[in-house]
This record gives sequence, structure tokens and C-alpha cells, in this order.
Amino acid sequence: MLGLAAISWNWIAPLTKETRLPLIEICVEGIDGLLAAQAAGADRVELCASLIEGGVTPSLGTVRAALDQATVPFHVMVRPRGGDFLYSDTEYASMLADVIALRDLGVPGVVFGCLNADGTIDEARMSELTKAAGSLNVTCHRAFDMTRDPVEALEALIRSKVGRVLTSGQRDTAVEGMSLLADLVRQAGDRIVILGCGGLDLSNIAEVRRQTGLAEMHFAALKDVPSAMDYRNPHVGMGGSDLDREYRNTLTDTDLVAATIAAAKA
Repeated sequence: MLGLAAISWNWIAPLTKETRLPLIEICVEGIDGLLAAQAAGADRVELCASLIEGGVTPSLGTVRAALDQATVPFHVMVRPRGGDFLYSDTEYASMLADVIALRDLGVPGVVFGCLNADGTIDEARMSELTKAAGSLNVTCHRAFDMTRDPVEALEALIRSKVGRVLTSGQRDTAVEGMSLLADLVRQAGDRIVILGCGGLDLSNIAEVRRQTGLAEMHFAALKDVPSAMDYRNPHVGMGGSDLDREYRNTLTDTDLVAATIAAAKA
């Protein structure tokens, strides 16, 4: 299989431009998720670890495997931990180092977001991270949805030279956030891409697209499958109170991804 490591940027750019709208990005955990998403027809993938925490930075080995095996562009999450988006100096230094390392590896894009304690975009850090990314695609993730003023936050991201923003319209789901999503699409114009997300599925993705005018949409289609482990120690858990968690794997559902993409592009 021809991976992205063997594909030039001249190939990637036309693929993105010629894709029938809306462009569909699938959020996945790990290399198996990426392979499932691209097999189902994803236009692009957001590559993460630990989706149970909302996604954190995947390992270097995972990124290298993606470069070897991906046939669609993928953007790598840069997030040192779950929780809020107010980072210590040491956490931020690790994010900057990750962006530089990912740039040097040649990934197509990176995804990150930093806020100030008052709920505004941390423009200084976002600008520095974007500059460090160089020619990579840069997305601000749903840290945007935790800002106090989405109109000003969008302008701050534009000033920081971020290329797109992932948002559910500051609600739990895109259906609830449709009004703001439509407003953000209008505000953005051709200055930044609005990547809509939030509970998108077969039943609602077409309507959300129609009501908002989104050109790019993002969702995860996940299923839990039992672990293949025969021996299971009932006395030990690896964290938290859900002792069965070690024996369930969360995978991208290829059939559901394909069906939802078809609904979005019908």
C-alpha cells in the first residue's frame, strides 16, 4: 500500500480540493481506526489517542505507522492531557516540541488549542504553535467551544493564522448548535474553515449541513467490542472504577462511517 510518506504534497492538495462536499473528517483512535476510516471513504482523519478523554497526542510509533499506511491526509492531535485547555508552562513546552517533531516527520496537519483563564483564546501561544507548524494544516479543536465569546474567539484564531476550527456551535451537539454554526460559517467567509462536529450521525448530518452551509464535517463512529483476552483478573483494574474497561476495545465502525458519509454527501 502506498502511504503518505511516499506521496508528495502535490498529490494531497488536489485530492482535498476535488472531494465532493462536504469534506468528511473522521476522528479515530490509533492506526486501526485510521485504516478503518479510510477504508470507509473518509476524506481526512483526525488521529488521536484516548478518545475516552476527548483525544490526546498519539505516540510517535502510531504517527509513523500512519505515515506508512495512510492513503488519505491525517491531522494529529497535540494535547498533552485531558481536561481543560489552560496549560502550564511545562505542558505548553511539550506541545510546542510535539508540533515541531510532527512537522519534521512530515505529517499533513496538527490539531491543538490553548485558552486563557478568562475564557479567551491564548493568541500568543496559538500564534507560536501555528508558526512552529510551518506549512502544515492547523486546526483549533473544541477548545473553541469553551470560549466565552465565539465571535471574538474566531477573530482571534484568524489573527493567529489558524486554518480551521472544530466546533459544535458551543453546544453538546451540532443539532443544538446549528444557529451558531451557521453564523460562524458566515463570519468566517474564506478566512478560516468551520469544521462542524457534535453528535453527527445518519439521522441528522444531512439536515445540519443544509441548515448551516458547512463545507467540512467531523464525526466519530465508534463501537465497543469485547477483548480477545481469555484470562481476565477480576481483582485488578488499570484505573478508575470500571473494572471491565480493560476488556473492551473501542473501534471505528467502518460500515457506520460509510453510511454516514453517504448521507452527508447525498
